[in-house]
Amino acid sequence: MRIDQLGTVRIRSKKRLGRGIGSGKGKTAARGTKGQKARGKIPVNFSGAGLAFYKKLPRRSGMGNTTVSIKRKALSLSQLNQFKAGTVVDLEQLFLAKLIDKKDMKTGVKILADKGLTAKLTVKLPVSKTAKIEIEKKGGKVIDV
Repeated sequence: MRIDQLGTVRIRSKKRLGRGIGSGKGKTAARGTKGQKARGKIPVNFSGAGLAFYKKLPRRSGMGNTTVSIKRKALSLSQLNQFKAGTVVDLEQLFLAKLIDKKDMKTGVKILADKGLTAKLTVKLPVSKTAKIEIEKKGGKVIDV
């Protein structure tokens, strides 16, 4: 692409307020009539009467415990059937199989039980108690992480 192929950019001129009736924005200059908002400089949070909007909102104390609120992604055993027998299943393998995304690699994954596992796998992930029993029933191994 060359510079002469670029499209033109239109820059609008700013509204000129209070420059006579013919301009369409004369006299009160689109501020309405009377009152504090029509006259001087006022704060952005000025509401006209009563409390400012942000003061009406409930206070949030503290910053919260974000580490507790981050949830792991739950995967069922039947989703692991796409791996060949003898495969070591870890976060990297799940990512390559597109079962999880990059965000899930940071927050973590937990394998939950269902009766759908058919392959003999070695799992290097956090696993529920029943899922561990199911994996070991099929001849697989669970390596605690």
